[in-house]
Amino acid sequence: MQTSRRFVLTALPVLAFGRAALAADYPDKPIRLVVPFAPGGNADLTGRLFAEAMGKRLGQQVIIDNRGGAGGAIGAEQVAKSTPDGYSIVLGSTGTFLVSPRMTGGKPPYTLASFAPIALLSTSPMDIVMNAKNPIKDWPALLAYLKANPAKFTIGHPGNGSTNHLAILRLQQAAGVKFNIIPYKSNGLALNDLLAGQIDAVMDQIPASIGHVREGRLTAVAVTTRKRARELPDVATLAERGVTDFDATTPLYLMAPAGTPADIVSKLNAAVAAAIADPALAKREAELGADVEALTVQGVTAMLQGEDASIVEFEKAGLLKTE
Repeated sequence: MQTSRRFVLTALPVLAFGRAALAADYPDKPIRLVVPFAPGGNADLTGRLFAEAMGKRLGQQVIIDNRGGAGGAIGAEQVAKSTPDGYSIVLGSTGTFLVSPRMTGGKPPYTLASFAPIALLSTSPMDIVMNAKNPIKDWPALLAYLKANPAKFTIGHPGNGSTNHLAILRLQQAAGVKFNIIPYKSNGLALNDLLAGQIDAVMDQIPASIGHVREGRLTAVAVTTRKRARELPDVATLAERGVTDFDATTPLYLMAPAGTPADIVSKLNAAVAAAIADPALAKREAELGADVEALTVQGVTAMLQGEDASIVEFEKAGLLKTE
C-alpha cells in the first residue's frame, strides 16, 4: 500500500506538468471550429469571420466544420464528447446549448455542464422577413392576416430549439396568434425557400438577411428587440407595435468540451478579445447588424447560467414545443 500511495503522489505532479506543457505549446496544429448549422446563416457568417481572425492571432488555422441538424444539437453533442484539448470547439446560441437538448425527447444529449465556456462572439437582433412581392409590409397588416387565417401563414426557422424557433413560440403566446411553423437545417435554406416563394416568412438574424433587405428582395416587417435595430432604423419593433415586453436576440457563444485546461480556454478567450478589438472585424459585424463585446470567461459563464435559469422557466410554462 505504501508503494501504491508513493506512486500516486509522485504521478500527480507529472500529470500537472503534462497539462501545463500542453497549454504552453497550444496550439501546435489546426483547430476545428464546429458550426452546428448548414452554411449561409448567421452562425456560419459569424464563425467564418472569427475563424480567420482567431487563426491570425493563434498562429494556426481555425477550420470551419459545418455539422447541421436538430437545431444545432448534433454538432454541439459531437464537440461535447470530443477530447478536451482545445482542438475541437463549437459556436452556438442560447438555443444550441440550452434549448435544443431539452427538445430532443428523452434524456438530453448534453447540458451546460458538458461545456467549458470560452467567449461571447456577437449578439444579433432578429427580424421577421417576407418576400418583397408579398403585399404585407408591416406587423399590423401581418397581425390582421394571422388573426383571420390561423395556422395558415408559413414561417421558417433553422431547427427546433433555435433562438429563432423560441422567438416564434414566444410571439405566438404574446400576440395570441398561430403560425404554420416550418423547421430547416439552417436559415440560409429557409431564406432560399422564402426568396423562391415557397414559404411566407422567416424569423431570421439580421446579419443573415440584411443584404436581401437592402437589395429589395425581402421586406423586414418587424424587429424583435426592445430598441430598433441600428441597420433597420425605419422598421418598428414588436414592442412598439403592442406586443408587450417582447425582446428576443441571438447571442453566439464559443464553447469547448468540459475539462479543457483553463490555460487553453484563456488563450482562446484572449484570441477572441483581440479579434473584437480589431476595428475591421467590429466594423464588419456592425455592418451586418450585430454587436460585439469582449467578455471574460467568468462573464460568459455567468451570462450562460442566467440564460439557463430563464430557459427553465420557459420549460415550466410549457413553451418548449416541437411544432
